[in-house]
Amino acid sequence: MILSANNQLTLQEFLNLPPGEGDITYELIDGQAIPKVSHTFFHSKLTRTFLYLLDNWSEDKGEICPALAVVLTRRGRDWVPTPDLLYISNERLPTDWDEDGACSVPPDLVIEIISPGQTFGQMAAKAKDYLDAKVLRVWVVDTKARSITVFYPDAAPVTYMGDELLTDSLFAGLEFTVEQVFQKANIR
Repeated sequence: MILSANNQLTLQEFLNLPPGEGDITYELIDGQAIPKVSHTFFHSKLTRTFLYLLDNWSEDKGEICPALAVVLTRRGRDWVPTPDLLYISNERLPTDWDEDGACSVPPDLVIEIISPGQTFGQMAAKAKDYLDAKVLRVWVVDTKARSITVFYPDAAPVTYMGDELLTDSLFAGLEFTVEQVFQKANIR
């Protein structure tokens, strides 16, 4: 279901919408409130695992938030995606930011886990939109391929699989293999 199929929502109208019924989360895309795909069991387990890994690493470095909407710009229009997980460093997050709403600052990292019905191509296009909106890194996690593809603003994406060590100078001290992530999530 799409809210406001004929009328274009402004950012403020979208942010003022009442919460969706049940477990529905909406994203603002091209003036429309589009429901986000519901999470599956593997998706939820991977989100929890990344939350654990990043939370342990990020103590005093920034904030890790699952399913937090973020206000960005996409192709010159307001865009409010809800990534599966985001990390925003203390350097980017204003010290006085204490709002109970969508994040108004582009995060350092967005993690998107491919859900059933989504393709890697769709997620790669979304990753480009995030980068164009000043997000510094995007990780696209593919449960079927058991891979993590890292998208950079100034370099070609890199796909990690198996026992390849994922490291990044932007996240000094954070390192793990894709296999460690899937094992920690107990996904065979």
